Amino acid sequence: MGETRVVRRFLVVTALFAAPGLFAVAFTGRPELHAAINASLPVACDPLFRYGTHLADGLVPTGIAVVLLLTSTWRRFLMLGLSTAISALVVQFLKRNVFGDLLRPVEHLASMPELRLIDGVELNHHFSFPSGHSTAAYAMCLALAVLSGRVRWAGWLAVGAAFMAFSRVYLSQHFTEDILAGAFLGTVTAWAVHRWLYGQAMMDRAGLDRRPVGLLAQKK
Repeated sequence: MGETRVVRRFLVVTALFAAPGLFAVAFTGRPELHAAINASLPVACDPLFRYGTHLADGLVPTGIAVVLLLTSTWRRFLMLGLSTAISALVVQFLKRNVFGDLLRPVEHLASMPELRLIDGVELNHHFSFPSGHSTAAYAMCLALAVLSGRVRWAGWLAVGAAFMAFSRVYLSQHFTEDILAGAFLGTVTAWAVHRWLYGQAMMDRAGLDRRPVGLLAQKK
């Protein structure tokens, strides 16, 4: 029951952040919305978003998963590992095989002549939709919320995921639609993994609550 309340809080906070973006996307073109957001961004926040975006790099969830593998149980390791790995595979398939013709903001500079680019950021040109960083951020943060078991932490982790996702728009690496799709994909994947691992059938499997390293040690 505790995990259910945690997931619910994460979903509510995520919906509150996503609603304005969905409304804006529904009534504004991709370049027009991106240019409007870009024009309103304070230069003082450039370092925060430039470095903060790396929290959603693949190395971060991978590192956390390794720590869980070494120190925690199979269930907790799989909660984060499967959430991030499955969502990463799905997003890469969609990027390259379904929406491969959608280009990044830098390819639309003719439509956004006043676009301010961030110094030191190497911009990508292709495979814009969905955002891989946004997907990773939401899959990782929802998984961490479940592992924390704390409702309050779930809200803050949802805020953190929103920050990491928005950093991609701030840096002109993605359009708003890209990060919203990534947020949906990452959240749904982590939610599905949670439903599976913490459902009644899987909760009865005692092996999932053993430590992987401990099992290896016993075999030796």
